[in-house]
Amino acid sequence: MGSHLVELLVEEGFRVRVFDQPGRASARFRHIMEKLESFEGDFFRGDELVSALRGCEYVFHLIGTTVPATSNRDPVFDVESNVVGTLRLLEACRQAGVRKVIFSSSGGTVYGEAGDQPIPETHPTEPRSSYGITKLAIEKYLALFNHLHGLNYTILRMGNVYGPRLPVSGEQGVVGAFLARLKLDQPLVIYGDGLITRDYVYVKDVARAFRAAMGQSSPLQVFNIGTGVGTSLNELVVVMEKVTERRAQVVRQPARSVDVAVNILNPTRARQHLGWQPATSLETGLRHAWKWILGEREIQSDPNSNGH
Repeated sequence: MGSHLVELLVEEGFRVRVFDQPGRASARFRHIMEKLESFEGDFFRGDELVSALRGCEYVFHLIGTTVPATSNRDPVFDVESNVVGTLRLLEACRQAGVRKVIFSSSGGTVYGEAGDQPIPETHPTEPRSSYGITKLAIEKYLALFNHLHGLNYTILRMGNVYGPRLPVSGEQGVVGAFLARLKLDQPLVIYGDGLITRDYVYVKDVARAFRAAMGQSSPLQVFNIGTGVGTSLNELVVVMEKVTERRAQVVRQPARSVDVAVNILNPTRARQHLGWQPATSLETGLRHAWKWILGEREIQSDPNSNGH
């Protein structure tokens, strides 16, 4: 997801610095490396973060180590890697004099089983996963650092992001996983009756939301980034069959307790205060994602962990 944001910022003429694991940035950005500053290091080392952040005005925090379906298996790791890691990042931002942090939160998990659909930002938060709890904890620490140190921030609670370069195996990213399995002529695994409904938002639209958050002057600091349109898994498969011109084999497994029935985000606040709104229909976005997957020779699907 961050690669699309980096490309957008470079295209607009910003000076961009990327902090990534050793060897990752050169692989992701070989086509624009001459236009970037690249720092390699460990997210858990505060000294390396301070060095990378020195001179930066804005920080986009998109680092995460867990996904909703796996986070409950080891909540301690989830907290130590994501919450504690982010606290080190915020302290490094304070030391480096960063003006603002823009955080990638999760509209898909922080609300839990919501009574209102589409869900507004004011809805109570009752996450069902450690993933959602840690996202909320980070949101609260951002507010604390703002109160104590004046570090400005914006929180983007995103729907189910999909598109080119996003994961195609494992337990997050149903769109990429399903398309990869269609490419390999493997069955699609659906947990439950297929009526689980999500708000799918295209990755380049999400990149524009991060860009919009840089300049926003609204007193509001939490924004849903979604389409306001829900699509069930059964409906998603139908659109995928149309886009790929392939017949899907669907295998159904028992429902999972971590999955809420419906999650659709109300993006009105983002439209009114960020000037942002989604521009890509689901069918168009799936066509872009499918074209990318067809061109990726190394794509493999994990039959043991592809669950949705």
